[in-house]
Amino acid sequence: MHLSPSAARPAAALTVREFEIAKLAAGGLTNREIAQAAVVSERTVESHLAAAYRKLGVRSRGELADLLGRQGGQDTSRP
Repeated sequence: MHLSPSAARPAAALTVREFEIAKLAAGGLTNREIAQAAVVSERTVESHLAAAYRKLGVRSRGELADLLGRQGGQDTSRP
C-alpha cells in the first residue's frame, strides 16, 4: 500500500498559516496568546484552528498536540 504525502504526514494538508497556528495551540498557548503572537484577531485564530481540526480529523487541542507530536522525527516547521 502506498500512502500519499498528506496521508503519511497529516499536517501537509494544512496551509502554512493553519500549521503555524496549530503548532502554537498544540504548544499550549491560548487563542488570545496566539492572536497576539501572530498579529491577528482571536476570531482569525478560531477560524484557522477550526480548519486545521477539520482537515486533521481532531476534536481537541490535546488530539492536535498528540498528532503533531507524533510527527516528531519529521521536519514539522512547515507542512
